[in-house]
Amino acid sequence: MPKPSCASIFNLLLDSCIYGQNTLKNVTVLQCLLVSSGKRVRSQLFHGVPDRLHGMKILRIYMHKNRELTRIKRDEIKRLKEYLTVLQQRLERYLSYGSGPKRFPLVDVLQYALEFASSKPVCTSPVDDLGASAPSSGTLPAQTSPSTIEQQGPSSSDVPSTSPVQRSVIHKPFTQSRIPPDLPMHPAPRHITEEELSVLEGCLHRWRTEVENDTRDLQESISRIHRTIELMYFDKTMIQVPYRLHAVLVHEGQANAGHYWAYIYDHHQNRWMKYNDISVTKSTWEELERDSFGGYRNASAYCLMYINDKEQYLIEEEFNKETGQILVGMDTLPSDLRDYVKEDNKRFEKELEEWDAELAQKAQQEKLLSQIPRAPAPSPAPVQAGEPEYLEQPSRTDLSKHLKEDSVQAINKALAEQEDRGPEAIMDTAIKLEYTRLLKLAQEDPPPECDYRLRHAIVYFIQNQAPKKIIERTLLEQFGDHNLSFDERCRNIMKVAQAKLEMIKPDEVNMEEYERWHQDYRNFRETTMFLMVGLEFFQKKSYMEALLYLIYAYQNNKELLSKGPYRGHDEELISHYRRECLLKLNEHAAALFESGDDQEVNNGLIIMNELIVPCLPLLLVDEMEEKDIVAVEDMRNRWCSYLGQEMEPNLQEKLTDFLPKLLDCSTEIKGFNDPPKLPSYSTHELCERYAGIMLSLSRTPADGR
Repeated sequence: MPKPSCASIFNLLLDSCIYGQNTLKNVTVLQCLLVSSGKRVRSQLFHGVPDRLHGMKILRIYMHKNRELTRIKRDEIKRLKEYLTVLQQRLERYLSYGSGPKRFPLVDVLQYALEFASSKPVCTSPVDDLGASAPSSGTLPAQTSPSTIEQQGPSSSDVPSTSPVQRSVIHKPFTQSRIPPDLPMHPAPRHITEEELSVLEGCLHRWRTEVENDTRDLQESISRIHRTIELMYFDKTMIQVPYRLHAVLVHEGQANAGHYWAYIYDHHQNRWMKYNDISVTKSTWEELERDSFGGYRNASAYCLMYINDKEQYLIEEEFNKETGQILVGMDTLPSDLRDYVKEDNKRFEKELEEWDAELAQKAQQEKLLSQIPRAPAPSPAPVQAGEPEYLEQPSRTDLSKHLKEDSVQAINKALAEQEDRGPEAIMDTAIKLEYTRLLKLAQEDPPPECDYRLRHAIVYFIQNQAPKKIIERTLLEQFGDHNLSFDERCRNIMKVAQAKLEMIKPDEVNMEEYERWHQDYRNFRETTMFLMVGLEFFQKKSYMEALLYLIYAYQNNKELLSKGPYRGHDEELISHYRRECLLKLNEHAAALFESGDDQEVNNGLIIMNELIVPCLPLLLVDEMEEKDIVAVEDMRNRWCSYLGQEMEPNLQEKLTDFLPKLLDCSTEIKGFNDPPKLPSYSTHELCERYAGIMLSLSRTPADGR
């Protein structure tokens, strides 16, 4: 349990008293359960921060026998708060002194006056400062003499003179812009005697000390009153009935719609448990505080439940009255509820057993099929144009035209190097040449539009550090395929490769692991197709079609990346376009809703209910994806903005029915329809289309990605 808070007991309950609402009457007998309803709306609107959460509350002040004492203390608090207001006003006059728009602390004003009085004037002539930069023609001395001339009066020689030079000396613009000859370097008294300065300094020092003392006394008095109010109910006679925080109910959403969950303290395990629909998980006090204080996913506590800490039967272990043994788990439930849970558990265990038996039977059948030797093909089957390729073939050894060409090219190179050698030596050389070529592709760092993993499974295996035996068997199957039997030389090499495959013992290559690696590669190509088709639909602005492909691309890709960083594609890329699809569909649905037309409103809500709402848990399941969480909040806020707006009653009814689904914060992922059907591409077509869509993305603005 968290330690009791020392600040402001009854922070939630006494709010009713502070706001003039006596919602809790005096009682003679305290109940074992106390429910405190937190006023979230008032707290958030008026204070801007959520109410504090306390681990312990004392309810003695509401006992009937303490009624008179409680009234006295409330009157005392009221009187102290009135006096506190007076003191704060007096303190404010010291801290904001002055009569103009700008005010300063009085202590600082006196200090500034003291500094001014103590300053010594240092006078310099601006002519001396400008002497270095002034021209040496002698005009400056002529211009600085008028003040002297004016003081002395005109001479007899100046009167008859009417020359232009003398007129320029007394020209009006010059007299307006001249600078005083003796300007102080900083503000200071021009004339002050030592006696005056001594008296003034003494007064200012004394006044400043008096103001500092008055300010300090006011601040200390205010602090004492705050402390007195805070400890008013900590009287020994009023803290004898402690209540312990037992449960917190949390609401997420808006005022008239949202989702609810609860935190309940388990006294036997000494930990908090989170009850969210059918999910019950272990939690922490930190998570409880985060959700209860608000500011996280628009959630905050709205109801606190306390239990009487002195009623030990509420938290002590329960015992069987007949046997005296401790009751744990389901034994603590009422008999009818206990029977229901037991029956439900039995049904669930039976489902698990049936599921395990089905999986075991399926695995046994696959193992038996893998051990059956394959019959040799009676005749070579020609490869037809447009034949389905690696992903769509029922057998992995039915190679595409692309792979067959690679094998033939490697065989021709081996024949050119060792024409006089036998088929086995030529096959070994061809396999080495093919492996060297694929290893070079795996080690290159190509641009995003060129993914060599799509060209060959071996590139995928090398980048993901597949076992050597897996790679060797894959190469043998490539050269042992019956599609290579179109001429005598390739047929001989094919037979050698098939013979070597038959010689491999079961303990040399783990076939289950071998199958897993090839299944992962098939999943990788399938994910690539989902991504590619989804991006093509996105560029055509067919967002509904694109969304389904991108959802499956993201889910499959995430499963692949959980096994290694090179097993899948860029997760951020798929996440970005999946998020963009949802945002654009949300805006489209909102626009349909705003139109007011019944058919368009229904179409907009269909988009939300069938596409947007089922996808929200996919964005919320990973709390580290901050952009996804922000996108969900943007979509919800878009629809919550309609609350309070004037609209037709039928629209208001539909909005009220729809919002709880949108604001449901459950991260339970609901099932989607079957994956969309993928077209059949050859390796060459797949690589070309993938390169085309990735190049087009590189020429498109990133939209914040």
